[in-house]
Amino acid sequence: MTEPSGDDGRTFRRETELVVNEIAQGLRPLDAGVSWFSRLAPTRQQMVLREVAGYAMQTHITAADGRVGVARSGVKPTANPSVMICMDPPRYGFADLPSAEHVNAFRVLVSVFAVADNRRRETYCKGACGHAWHNLPAATEQP
Repeated sequence: MTEPSGDDGRTFRRETELVVNEIAQGLRPLDAGVSWFSRLAPTRQQMVLREVAGYAMQTHITAADGRVGVARSGVKPTANPSVMICMDPPRYGFADLPSAEHVNAFRVLVSVFAVADNRRRETYCKGACGHAWHNLPAATEQP
């Protein structure tokens, strides 16, 4: 398991933001993101799940986004994270799930975030987006 050494969490949050947004924009495969996530210590995994849940909340995911994202995630629709994200309104206690469910929770959260964020990029941000995370370069170094 990897841990960033000597940082106060900001570097790790920026890394998380980059990984998640690269997945959402198709610049990094979901499986590569899952590999990155799987190497993290359990406490870092919980931090990531909280962070990504926050991103999902900011995109105002819908139940429809949840269903499409779950289908893309490769996680069974009956798994706890899938059920939670498809509720109306969605439930966000993913970091509180048993650690054995964290990888599935990450897959679901990132996949649903990708669907909702893409919808927002095509509507609210179309043509006039100033969000740095919506304008990632096509080739980046992958942690």
